[in-house]
Amino acid sequence: MAAATATNDRLWQNIRAEAQRACAADPVFGKSLADAVLAHDHFAEALADLIGRRLGGNAAGQARFTAFSIDAFRGAPELIEAAGRDLQVIVHSDPAITGLLAPLLHVKGYVALQAWRVSNWLWRHDHRDAALLFQNEASNLLQVSIHPAASIGSSVYLDHATGIVIGANVVIGDEVTILQNVSIGRHGDLPMRSPRIGRGVFIGSGATILGDIDIGDFAKIGAGTVVISDVPAGCTAIGNPARLTNCPEPASAA
Repeated sequence: MAAATATNDRLWQNIRAEAQRACAADPVFGKSLADAVLAHDHFAEALADLIGRRLGGNAAGQARFTAFSIDAFRGAPELIEAAGRDLQVIVHSDPAITGLLAPLLHVKGYVALQAWRVSNWLWRHDHRDAALLFQNEASNLLQVSIHPAASIGSSVYLDHATGIVIGANVVIGDEVTILQNVSIGRHGDLPMRSPRIGRGVFIGSGATILGDIDIGDFAKIGAGTVVISDVPAGCTAIGNPARLTNCPEPASAA
């Protein structure tokens, strides 16, 4: 826990340093940076304020979403640790991004994912109406709808993040990348029949993953693929209906 806290402290100092340089280079943009970043002492405060700004609409709404987020971050510091890993993976994954400040402020998939982390905390603490409010506003304003009862790991990247729908009871592991217009949810009427996505999975744009199925670690789901059965670890699924290719030898033999 101490190591993770120290890492986030360094992360926050790096973000502040980037903001200070940007303010010096562009005083007009600097005012918004001062409000969004430099006015805060901690990463958790800045992130809660960012969620409030993106979801709240008017001043009262912003204050309400910010307060819910602060409560979640205070109650579960691991949410901030996950938020730090989510931010860093964007920088590592996207060659067009060279610093931490831009994805924090401008990558809507990032703030949508952090809003989901707050909603999930609210859901697990029996604040169901507030949790669903977060989902609804993220869907309306960010075009990302993640049910509060889903389970998502860390170092997750929602790239482009328009038209993403993730249903209740979906399980998503660490280091997963999800592109735009992806739907992941149940197949049929039973609520627990939702997919389980392993570590390091890549899900291409327009893919649909449905039902009580497992997507193995480091599998790849091609653009526009419709998956309704298991995908073994390391395999690539393409087409509609999905067919497997590039599987490791044991999976191919099976």
